[in-house]
This record gives sequence, structure tokens and C-alpha cells, in this order.
Amino acid sequence: MRQRLAILCPGQGAQHPQLFDLAGTDPHAASLLAQWPVAAACGVPLPVALADPALLFANRIAQPLIVAAALAMWEALKSSVPAPALVAGYSIGELSAYGIAGALPADVLIGLAAIRAQCMDACTTPSARQSLLAVSGLTVAALQPVLARHQLAVAIQNGGDSLIVGGFSADLQAAEASLQQLGAQLTPIQVEVASHTTLMQDAVAPFRAALEQSPFASFKAPVLGGVSGARVSGKEAAITVLSRQLAEKIQWDQCMDACAEAGITVALELGPGSALSRMLRARHPAIECRSVADFRTLAGVARWLERQGS
Repeated sequence: MRQRLAILCPGQGAQHPQLFDLAGTDPHAASLLAQWPVAAACGVPLPVALADPALLFANRIAQPLIVAAALAMWEALKSSVPAPALVAGYSIGELSAYGIAGALPADVLIGLAAIRAQCMDACTTPSARQSLLAVSGLTVAALQPVLARHQLAVAIQNGGDSLIVGGFSADLQAAEASLQQLGAQLTPIQVEVASHTTLMQDAVAPFRAALEQSPFASFKAPVLGGVSGARVSGKEAAITVLSRQLAEKIQWDQCMDACAEAGITVALELGPGSALSRMLRARHPAIECRSVADFRTLAGVARWLERQGS
């Protein structure tokens, strides 16, 4: 069977101080990274951002860093791996996906990531902090009474009983006991905004305006829109789904199913972390899935992909 590769671009939560180390072993990627406006987008020099956990997980810095890291990894790998048949990104990773697909250049995407974070941060206040919480072991139907009682919403649907819930931090904390009594497993996420919920509604229009001014090019591969799992291969559709996803639920389960329906045989997650490859492997075991985080070298990634095509 001919190999059909999907590239997966992760979201926030797994960043670490060595975020760029593997990609940086490639001279071409290292040179590009030095030219990209990462420090300008973050507001601090890259070494400073990576060395301080408070900065590394701050929304305004994390979003540009995640996009830059995914694009640097792709630049380090793309000459030695097959062209992707499909690209998908998780939350902020959906913005990275448009770089992998060739639709937008890296400098523009890093700047857009900073604007996205600014638009989202403007929807928050220090007196009413927001956050996300991973909830597993319960269906949406079982969760719904608790969510309604505490004014919470499903932000990301990863599977039938695997969800990300968003809202005000105080409401999330108040709901934890009820969720645990129902048998849920809870994992806090280091994110400062209730992404993909209506709390972000005021961010949609300004981010859409920024997207409309962006120099989209022809797509080399379709991107999966997170709000539905539908393929996107043009500017207008991209602008619509990228702006909508700020305040609407991400259907990551639908994105994974779309990979299977498209005949994807191999999926590579660009890191950091390996959550997306693990989820796809569990949902569709016939797809060979790995993350670059599983490898010590870029050559190891290329060799693994080569073996999948033999």
C-alpha cells in the first residue's frame, strides 16, 4: 500500500525548555529560526522565554512558541520525509498546520499566533481567571448536568469519554468534586484562557480581521478544520474556521476520523509531546503513529517513516 502521511501539529501544554533543540540540529532550520520574529512575537528573547516556566506557559508567549517550534521541526524534516497528504492541528496547532500546508509563511504565522493570544487574553480579567480541565471516563451526556450547574462548556471533544472542559477557574474547581464522584479522571491543563468556549467570543472578530490581511498562497495539502473535521484548502474557508475555533468546540475526534477516511497510513506529530499520536493510535490502530518526541535524532524520524513506506 502506498504511504499516505498526515502531519499533526500539537497545541499548548507540553512545551519545555528544550523545545527547539532537536530541530536546531539541522543547520537550515536553525538558520531560519534565527531569522523568524519569535522574540518580537513573544516580547522577550527566546532563551529568556524558554528558561522561565512562568513565561513558557504564559498564553501570550506559549502560542507563538508552539507555532515556531512546529514550523522549525517541519523545516528540519521536510526534505527527508514524504509530502503530507493531510495536515491537522490541535487548537493553536491548527494555525501551525497552515505553514506545513504551504498556505502561509512562518513569519506571518508566528505574528498571527501573537495576535491570536492577544485577542484571547483581552477576553480575560485577573479577578475572574479562566482555565481548561481534561476530563476522561465520562460521556458528554453524563457530564452535562454538572457542566450546566457550573456554567462550564466542552472545549474539545477528543473521544466519546475524553473531553477538555473550559470556563472560569473558580467554576472548574467547584465542579471537581462532583465530577470525581461520577467517576471522572481529572487533569488540569496549564492554559490561562477558556479556549474554544463562548468566553472567547470577543476574540473572534479581531482575529478574523488579522487573518483577512494575511498573504495566503496555494495549499500544497488540505488542512482539517478543527470545528468540524472538514478539509480546508482555500483562504476564505481557512479564515472562517481559524476564527470560529477560538469560541467554538474543537471536534478532534472528527479530525482523527477524517484521517482514517482519507486513507492515511502514517501520522507524524511534530511535538512537543506525543498526546496527538497516542490518541490517533488508540482510535485508529491501523494508522502507524509516532511523535518526533519519541526520537533522539532527525535521522531516526526519517528512517522510521522510510520503513513505513517499504
